[in-house]
Amino acid sequence: MTGGTGAGPVDDPVGRALLCAMQETGASIGGVYVLASEAPVLELTVMSGVPAPFLAPWDRVALAAPIPVAVATREQRLVWAGGQQQMARDFPRTAVAVPYDFSLAAAPVSGPGGGRGALLLLWPAGHPPELSAADHEAVEAACVRLAALLEERPRPDGCGQTEAPRVLTPPPVRAVRPEEALAAADYLERLPGGCCALDLEGRITLVTQGAMELLGETDSRLVGARPWEVLPWLRDPAFEDRYRAAVISRRPTSFTASRPPHHWLTFRLFPDGRGLSVWISPSGKNYGPVAPAPAQGEVVPVRAGQIYHVLHLAAALTEAVGTQDVVDLVADQIVPAFGAQGMIMYVAEGGRLRTIGHRGYSAEAIAAFEGVALGAANSPAVHALTTGEPCFFTSPEEMERDYPGVPRLTGKAARAVLPLIVSGRPVGCCILSYTRPRSFSLEERQVLTSLAGLIAQALDRARLYDTKQQLAHDLQAGLLPHGLPTVPGFAVAARYLPSTRGMDIGGDFYDLIRLNEDSVAAVIGDVQGHNAAAAALMGQVRTAVRAYATAGAAPGEVLARTNRLLTDLDPGLFTSCLYVHIDLRTRHAYLAGAGHPPPLLRHPDRHTTVLHVPPGLLLGIEPGARYSIAEITLPPRSVLALYTDGLIETPGADPDRSVDDLAARLNDAPPLSPDRLADTLLENRHGDADRQDDVALMLLAALPVGPGAPA
Repeated sequence: MTGGTGAGPVDDPVGRALLCAMQETGASIGGVYVLASEAPVLELTVMSGVPAPFLAPWDRVALAAPIPVAVATREQRLVWAGGQQQMARDFPRTAVAVPYDFSLAAAPVSGPGGGRGALLLLWPAGHPPELSAADHEAVEAACVRLAALLEERPRPDGCGQTEAPRVLTPPPVRAVRPEEALAAADYLERLPGGCCALDLEGRITLVTQGAMELLGETDSRLVGARPWEVLPWLRDPAFEDRYRAAVISRRPTSFTASRPPHHWLTFRLFPDGRGLSVWISPSGKNYGPVAPAPAQGEVVPVRAGQIYHVLHLAAALTEAVGTQDVVDLVADQIVPAFGAQGMIMYVAEGGRLRTIGHRGYSAEAIAAFEGVALGAANSPAVHALTTGEPCFFTSPEEMERDYPGVPRLTGKAARAVLPLIVSGRPVGCCILSYTRPRSFSLEERQVLTSLAGLIAQALDRARLYDTKQQLAHDLQAGLLPHGLPTVPGFAVAARYLPSTRGMDIGGDFYDLIRLNEDSVAAVIGDVQGHNAAAAALMGQVRTAVRAYATAGAAPGEVLARTNRLLTDLDPGLFTSCLYVHIDLRTRHAYLAGAGHPPPLLRHPDRHTTVLHVPPGLLLGIEPGARYSIAEITLPPRSVLALYTDGLIETPGADPDRSVDDLAARLNDAPPLSPDRLADTLLENRHGDADRQDDVALMLLAALPVGPGAPA
């Protein structure tokens, strides 16, 4: 997409407000985003300081995207990144696509009617790491002015093909008299080497005789052209990248290139808000032979802008984990980025196409192509997948000619049909569609084709992840109890939460074993690790504990025998365990522990204590380890809480303090059933923080003594 200079700031109040904000804050680059009315999308409407293609990856930004303007609008706060290092830490996706040094502020533009958009400002490299109080006030004032102006304008609907953003050129530093212009030209011609001037778009606006001689071209071919377009030996994207770096960072930069056959030249670039001054001189070094430049008509490297656009989208795809993540990312971020109104994603399974996600299509249209065979003729998705070539249809007439009935059925006028192929193996197909006819430039086709390969790899990884996760869940479900037995005089609840990291499977376990009519055993444990090996060992430990318990062994002996079994198996993993034997007649409990966090007892008056269990070695370390017993009473309306360390562990926190914090939460919880109390304890665990460990929890509530209850 290309932008024009528009009518200039005089005719555009929003543009004047933007240029005023840039002048007051010293920002070198600025842009105004407007929130669409019909879609959660921010659209760039006016900008200054860089050409429109530089911000092409962000001219339409999904409101959910982890990008500064989206975060500022979504959270209604100023977002600041004081340099490339902070940008890489806080917004890695943006940093990958713009790998230059600059500072950035994004501020929400809000009025009485709610959020209207965002103001984006960039400062040159070397800006202080923090935004000054004066600049902060100037940004806030600019947002107030913009909000008032945007309230008077209709919002874009966000669903159609929008115009390119207006690009405003800052005014010149001062007016130049004709005689000064002639003197400046003479001055440049007298300099050694050669000079040329580029506008922000990269087009040559002036070139000296010395520069023409060094470049080997005439002014008629150079003026109005971009150097890398007219000079084949400058077509390497690295040279264009230096120009982009100078424009964005506003820092002088240089590079050396070889004009065939062996003329090495040094280019020094000096940027400002209106363009670049370039000084060209022969290089003092000879770097040896270089590869010949592409001949006229040959395929040339893609542009740096295209590379960074694809990198930006690739960074987004790396965040996808499962299949649904890939579908949501394509629908919520890639579809808006290309201005599409519809999307369908298929996977190839069993010789057919299966829909895994769609947006903007009727149920009838989706059903018409669901399960279509890969040998079907009337399907653009099948054709693209079988040939491996993307298809671009710019109008309904073009689609009707090749696939009769499809435009009427889908209601779409244009589409890009992208095959998803990994190592020659068909994975699926992605279709981006538009409600109005539109063309696809060569650059768009190249970017979409590259993007299809990235989506294919992300989808292939995601499906493999989903398969592993399903296997892990099936294994976990098979190893944990499907239900708990009824225990006279007690209400029992148990919970298991997998880790949010790794394979989403771990070694935490619990069990409730009815030993006979008068006794029951409660067990909780934690096998080291979060993988299939940990889960498998957990199953062995749980089975061993159940076998020794039902054989009548005392609590300490149950752990001792299980420990000897594990040391004989030598699995290379250690296990913590807490075993509780409860006499249902007397409500006495006998506890033995093997390196496990201490249980908690909430007394009938609701005050909670941390129970002391004689320490014992972890299972699987020393075959001769012995385990002592502690005895307690469970009075009516008391609650015994058994848990694994995943419920209390916080990186860097003292374990004893964490246990005390859990006891305080149990102490403060209102009188609830064990099920509701368990949910309360889990909900209060670090809010929405990621679980780096899985969690097991079991609560045993002693019921009041009454008719039919144990004495």
